[in-house]
Amino acid sequence: MAHLNPTPVLEPGQDRTMILNMGPQHPSTHGVLRVLLEIDGETVVRMMPDIGFLHTGIEKTCEAKFYQQVVPLTDRIDYLCPLTNNLCYVLAVEKLLGLEIPPKAQWLRVLLNELTRINSHLVWLGTHAMDIGALTVFLYCFREREEVLRMFEMVSGQRMMTSYFRVGGIALEPPIGFFDRVRDFVGYFPERIDQYENLLTGNPIWTMRTKGVARMTAEDAIALGATGPTLRGSGVDIDLRRDMPYSSYEKFQFKVPVSQEGDVFARYMCRVQELRESTAIVRQALDGMPEGPIKADAPGIVLPDREKMKTQMESLIYHFKIITEGFAVPPGEVYQAVESPRGEMGYYIVSDGTAKPYRVHMRSACFANLQTLPKMCEGRLLADVVAAIGSIDIVLGEIDR
Repeated sequence: MAHLNPTPVLEPGQDRTMILNMGPQHPSTHGVLRVLLEIDGETVVRMMPDIGFLHTGIEKTCEAKFYQQVVPLTDRIDYLCPLTNNLCYVLAVEKLLGLEIPPKAQWLRVLLNELTRINSHLVWLGTHAMDIGALTVFLYCFREREEVLRMFEMVSGQRMMTSYFRVGGIALEPPIGFFDRVRDFVGYFPERIDQYENLLTGNPIWTMRTKGVARMTAEDAIALGATGPTLRGSGVDIDLRRDMPYSSYEKFQFKVPVSQEGDVFARYMCRVQELRESTAIVRQALDGMPEGPIKADAPGIVLPDREKMKTQMESLIYHFKIITEGFAVPPGEVYQAVESPRGEMGYYIVSDGTAKPYRVHMRSACFANLQTLPKMCEGRLLADVVAAIGSIDIVLGEIDR
């Protein structure tokens, strides 16, 4: 896919072709992605994605931090679903520690993770539609996304980089009125999804630009490591929330949307249906929310509630010790995967028995999904490249890291 050479070059194969740079500053690449295209008129002959413009060295930075200090770094991998990255990381560390997480914390994680999926898909749908020329849908999607971000701000104090999950549970109890606000949102949101579909699903311009465009077979999708809606849009029925459940997902009822066509329209329909399914999961989480603590009973690892400490000074000393010295994790290695809005997000963590991870590696859904782009676009028209890039929903922060 991407070459180690920082400036890969395509040579024109014959006199009638030319090399065209798309990006890295291009609105339809959804980030700093450079795509080298060899084109014959309007037809794409060859394609080479070139990545690395947003590299932060964030995996190496994680190895210089205490385990708890890594949580804010995970927000910045895929900045459209920070809580999903929080969840994947803390689940991996909790697996190393052997922690038992209280039911209420698990259900809160599910609720917030599905709100994050809704938030991410709204950004995808709005920007993807705008790429193809449907500006109104962008305005509608960001109207609802603004409400989701207000809920994140209400519960964590931040709209995007929430850092709300903790190793052992949740940072804080949700404030008064939070659940009512979420219930109000899931009450009217299905009608808003109907509005999006009324504008797009039967629109002849939309279907002309998406149906039969950038097709990919199930065999190619599997061979290239695609996951998430990019894989399910090609007919492969896999979802880690159902097939390898975590954080009590096995207690929730939901359908996994799958399409067989493998084109841009199929991937669009998968994500639109996921908006409806995530709304249903949030409603189930609200209706069945257990009572009890939001943190595991793990002295020395989890910051205790202040009322459990004998004096305020004892509480301050305890907090200061954990923050400044961290907590040791038993030696071992673990891989934990979750179903992010873009596919399989995984964390591989190696512990050497100290308070800092020896190795942290992130399995990025977008990195693998980007490999499918040449397969989708070669032999298609140049205008279809824009539709194809939007349909795989890439985030370059997650790809480059």
